[in-house]
Amino acid sequence: MIVRFHIDQFETGRFDYRVSHEGEDLYADAGLASIEECISAAVDGLGQDAMGAEIAYKNIISGTYPLASLALMSAQIAQHAENSTAAIEELLRQPLGQ
Repeated sequence: MIVRFHIDQFETGRFDYRVSHEGEDLYADAGLASIEECISAAVDGLGQDAMGAEIAYKNIISGTYPLASLALMSAQIAQHAENSTAAIEELLRQPLGQ
């Protein structure tokens, strides 16, 4: 199964996450210090059925990763999620046609 990690920032330096599968919430946590911590905590809570996870930061999906990659490269994946979201948010702020 492929799950989705929904990560959000609710104030400066405070993040929360929830893990879902096919629209059903499986578990969540709040008050973590970074996107990377959210990814690590979410991976730790997964059972043996999960093969990978889709990462969504502020509702923008940055990629789908095998669990081994999430565990070994959580810092890089967190940075990619942050960069992807920032780039999309910048595009959304621009007037149409530019």
